[in-house]
Amino acid sequence: MPEILLAEDNPADVYLIREALREHEVDCTMRVVADGKEVLGIISSEELHTQARQLSLIILDLNLPRHDGIEILQRLRETPELAHIPVVVLTSSDSPKDRLAANQLGAACYFRKPSSLAQFLSLGAVLKDLLGQKRGRGVTAIGGTVDEV
Repeated sequence: MPEILLAEDNPADVYLIREALREHEVDCTMRVVADGKEVLGIISSEELHTQARQLSLIILDLNLPRHDGIEILQRLRETPELAHIPVVVLTSSDSPKDRLAANQLGAACYFRKPSSLAQFLSLGAVLKDLLGQKRGRGVTAIGGTVDEV
């Protein structure tokens, strides 16, 4: 069963992500952390390094408290045991600078949090696709639509 690490500080968004996965029949286990410092602690823990082969996907909010998502993504890519894990950036930011940084750091997807429930639930299809591929590819997902980069 796929394992997902979700770094998101908004409980409503955590709920919507769970609903998106359920809507698209993605059977997985998910660990939720709400703080950038906690994510960095997990990244540097020996436990995660030994279990890294089981971690299938990371969903990362860019606007986490205490450490931002770009810093976390950079640390993930610098950690050999974790560098292969696809990362989906999930954010309210539509900044070209953030998109460029996420792309340069090898994010598999960039998904801007949409305002409609239907668009948010479409994230489930993107996640299902990535879990099926078991590898990242340059994709930008914005507002529920997926475009190749």
